[in-house]
Amino acid sequence: MNTLLRSAVVSALLIGTLGTAQAQTWPDRPLKFISSQAAGGGTDIIGRLMADQLAARVGQPVVYENRPGGGNVIGTQAAARSAPDGYTYFYATAAALVVDPYTFKSLPYDPIKDFTVISRIAEVSFMVLAHPDVPAKNLAELFAYAKANPDKVAVATDGARRFSGMIAAWLNKLAGTNIPYVPYTQMTQGVQDVLAGRVQLIIIAVPAAKGHVAAGKLRPLAVTSLQRLPEFPGVPAVAETFPGFDFAGWFALAVPTGVPAPIVERVHQEVNAILKDPAVADKLRSMGFVPYAGGTLKQTQDYIAAQHAAWGKLVREIGLQPE
Repeated sequence: MNTLLRSAVVSALLIGTLGTAQAQTWPDRPLKFISSQAAGGGTDIIGRLMADQLAARVGQPVVYENRPGGGNVIGTQAAARSAPDGYTYFYATAAALVVDPYTFKSLPYDPIKDFTVISRIAEVSFMVLAHPDVPAKNLAELFAYAKANPDKVAVATDGARRFSGMIAAWLNKLAGTNIPYVPYTQMTQGVQDVLAGRVQLIIIAVPAAKGHVAAGKLRPLAVTSLQRLPEFPGVPAVAETFPGFDFAGWFALAVPTGVPAPIVERVHQEVNAILKDPAVADKLRSMGFVPYAGGTLKQTQDYIAAQHAAWGKLVREIGLQPE
């Protein structure tokens, strides 16, 4: 027994020594960011911006690789199976890390056990929008109208297991309404149908909504963040109608479990510094995202754990069955 104990202690010391040595020479070659999202769009722009900024700070190029498909599965699996050496990073969305475990019956990886989340980067709220012909200026008026005219209102979504579909389902449950969903494979088509008045409502991320609101083509009824957004002070939060309602997407940087702790801490500090740069923060805000900077590594990981619990509760409340 003593021999086994001594062997275990020696192994642990060796692993720790190797990890420290690896961290002291890191990085001595290019890094890689893997994204489970397609190229283009706000998510991709932010990911590439972060990759470029990190490259400048650590003195090595950062290769950015898009691996979309399978509802995040392809890219997430590639990141989870990469070597835990501090050279491959997962530019992750909330969907990949905390939503998919509740909407898929099985995944070829465990988002909780297979990743260490290093830093939160930014979050994005969603906006409930109506065609101008809808006689409602806020959620209370919308739900009253929907109850009185059940055949005159429908909402465009990107599917029951995607963010807009889950938001719509949660709102229906809280309001006691039965507004039907019109699912779209491409939300760009959903937006066009709402602009044309063929569908009356849509729920999309703020960056995608901004231009249509500014042009007066769509009327904002609410935002899904816990509080009003500084950019839209006149648009109430859903939580003002349904206290506690908080639904935002976010992006984070993660690594495969097992990356040496000194490297994880170094990258955490570098990302915090990047997000505190006024030029970077202003860029994100101009796109409709809320940058996050500050907090410890533990606070970041506690937040992710809380998000797992919150999303699990939401999926149970709306009765969504994994597939």
